[in-house]
Amino acid sequence: MNTEETSRYVRLRVELVLEIDDADAVTEAALRRVAEDSEMPESERTHAESTVREDAAEALAYLVDPFDLVGDVPGVELQQASWSSEPVAHDPDAPDWDVDDELDGDADDQGDGDYGDDSRIG
Repeated sequence: MNTEETSRYVRLRVELVLEIDDADAVTEAALRRVAEDSEMPESERTHAESTVREDAAEALAYLVDPFDLVGDVPGVELQQASWSSEPVAHDPDAPDWDVDDELDGDADDQGDGDYGDDSRIG
């Protein structure tokens, strides 16, 4: 396949496992982010604030923005992004904990690129 036949679009998959050691700090930072979002409708803001207060994983999702990862990369433009967060049990020494297996996926996982909630992308 030559360059002309190769797609210009690239799916970049990133999986992170983070340890939240100060849930209050994460929640407060997320509440500030929600409050500063001038484009968020008031009804959505109320829901977001409630969700952030109830779940540190959701609070983290409001703080992580895929655009921040690629916004300054020359020659690329973010076309679509979606992300989600969830609490997980994490034991890096467990034999069944293998991030590479989860990232590889299977043939059925080659869909349209939706891997979470992309409602926060403008």
